[in-house]
Amino acid sequence: MATTPIPQKILARQHEITADFRRAIDQHLADVVAGRATEMLEIRDIAGQLCIHPTHLSNTLKLTTGHPPCHYFEAQILAVAQALLRDTDRPIAAIAANLTYDPSNFTKFFKRFAGCTPKQYREQVWAQRRAEVSEVVTI
Repeated sequence: MATTPIPQKILARQHEITADFRRAIDQHLADVVAGRATEMLEIRDIAGQLCIHPTHLSNTLKLTTGHPPCHYFEAQILAVAQALLRDTDRPIAAIAANLTYDPSNFTKFFKRFAGCTPKQYREQVWAQRRAEVSEVVTI
């Protein structure tokens, strides 16, 4: 049985939806970090902003990326969390609250996706920086 190719117009729209979703997530996380948003949006909220049904968003992202919407959302939250842990000396609990988590759930989320706790991550980064500085000084 031969399959008919997907028209270019539909493919272009799928990629447009994917790009719009990623931009919306990035903007929302920037708003959360800056304190302009105090609650983390859900996928259905993002779909609403894009004026599409959440199921259509999910199906489109699975087709274009091979992953569900939460995959990119969680990866971006993790990247923001890592940057805050790496580039600030704010307490972990304050970073968790900034990202709308309570400290316990933040630690569980972080460990699930990064493989270590936020404290362990920060200690590893800072130890690596100290090692790099000592290498520069001893050479």
